[in-house]
Amino acid sequence: MPKDYYLVLGITSDATLDEIKDAYRRLAKEFHPDRYGDNHSPFLAVQEAYSILSDPIKRQTHDLEVLSQKKS
Repeated sequence: MPKDYYLVLGITSDATLDEIKDAYRRLAKEFHPDRYGDNHSPFLAVQEAYSILSDPIKRQTHDLEVLSQKKS
């Protein structure tokens, strides 16, 4: 099952690029390893979500995968 990157960033699927960037920056600060501790997993998840949703082609592919998974 594909990850729902919108949930990772705490945004809706109709979020604008600016909203995606804002969510990424907020969460990256919150979960940054220098501040959060030795567990890098949350920070890496935020980075992965941003890398997918900030690229229009990757975002479209993600949306199609998540939508098809929800229909199943």
